[in-house]
Amino acid sequence: MNINIRKIQGFVSQNAIYIVLAVLVIGIAIYNPNFIGINTFRDILVQSSTRVIIALGVAFILITGGTDLSAGRMVGLTAVISASMLQVEDYPRRFFPDLQHLPLLVPILIAIVVGLIFGMINGIIVSKLKVPPFIATLGTMVAIYGINSLYFDTDPNQSQPIGGLRDDFTRIGSGSIGSGDFKIPFIVLIAIAVSIIVWVLFNKTRLGKNMYAIGGNEQAARVSGINVTKYLIIIYSIAGALYGLAGVLEAARTGGATNNYGNMYELDAIAACVVGGVSTTGGIGTVPGVMAGVLIFTVINYGLTFIGVGPYWQLIIKGAIIVAAVAFDMRKYASKK
Repeated sequence: MNINIRKIQGFVSQNAIYIVLAVLVIGIAIYNPNFIGINTFRDILVQSSTRVIIALGVAFILITGGTDLSAGRMVGLTAVISASMLQVEDYPRRFFPDLQHLPLLVPILIAIVVGLIFGMINGIIVSKLKVPPFIATLGTMVAIYGINSLYFDTDPNQSQPIGGLRDDFTRIGSGSIGSGDFKIPFIVLIAIAVSIIVWVLFNKTRLGKNMYAIGGNEQAARVSGINVTKYLIIIYSIAGALYGLAGVLEAARTGGATNNYGNMYELDAIAACVVGGVSTTGGIGTVPGVMAGVLIFTVINYGLTFIGVGPYWQLIIKGAIIVAAVAFDMRKYASKK
């Protein structure tokens, strides 16, 4: 009997995130059966897509034992950069009035590279200057927002929301493949592709192996011959590139951008990672767990709104889930020690 109880406890412990997600969906569906449907499922996936990419970037950092508070502001900066270069030519308030029609891929790559550069800066500050990740990314968060606001305020835009985006760009965020109930949004396919690539990096590459080693015990990783400085810079750079891609997709999905895009996204991403099993002490985390964590918060936001629960109650529920997840994580860590 004790063996069975232990097996059940072990199963619940290993799959708690998926059990919570299932309970949430079932509970909301019982309250309002209309919640179960293809369109609802598709909407949840679309809303989760950019958040998953941001959370995967944050997961890289958390697994090394760090944190990244600059993620949301990088999303905002790269959204503004890509949107500013992809407006239709006859839009009356073009950000660059004399800019020629650019190939779609050029502004997208520029935005991703900008994210990568700022991620690299974070990595250099953390690994070479030995500034704690919390302080380093707090500083770059503020600086990036200032840079974005200056760029956003340049003539002739002067802090006006950027609109009039080209159809080939917005189609990335709103278009889909297939027909009828079997339409799959492009943005969801991109998020799935990114998740697969990140899973491969986590599980099948030397980068992933060393990332987990650094997060498990940085000093032991150094003694074993891992170039911790090099790998931290690479990891922060990859995270920055993912934020850049998320910023591009967010601009395409919403059809515009302002300098306030991405505000507080980093906290949602950190919360999703923690709820998804990424340890706050480093060295532990999986891609499926991160994806499930993002889905849980999307289901909370979408599902509770669907059944008429007010936004303030939603915040209370989200906060309780975050605290419970961290407490559960710390308990597991204490028991291992």
